[in-house]
Amino acid sequence: MELPNINFIKELSGGDLAFEESILSVLKKEFPEECTLFHNNFNNKNYQKAALDVHKIKHKVSILGFKKGLELASNFETDLKNSDIKLYPDFVKILNKIHVYLEA
Repeated sequence: MELPNINFIKELSGGDLAFEESILSVLKKEFPEECTLFHNNFNNKNYQKAALDVHKIKHKVSILGFKKGLELASNFETDLKNSDIKLYPDFVKILNKIHVYLEA
């Protein structure tokens, strides 16, 4: 089971702690907003907009070390464009893991 981590951020920062904190600050601000938009669009069955929300969120999934999660998010984005929602429960599990991680 994949868990969020900041290994990629540390790699990018080259040891610059201010950079790492800046990236985490952006994630903590944007992630909840993007999740809210996603859930609203999904619940309103506006799957085209929800797919755009997933597209934005999947970059955060990648930055936080979810390799399989990134693949799932990419597949879910494509599926949503065709009104296929079967990957929703798995995508929400990833969102919940990230939410818990960023709140810690």
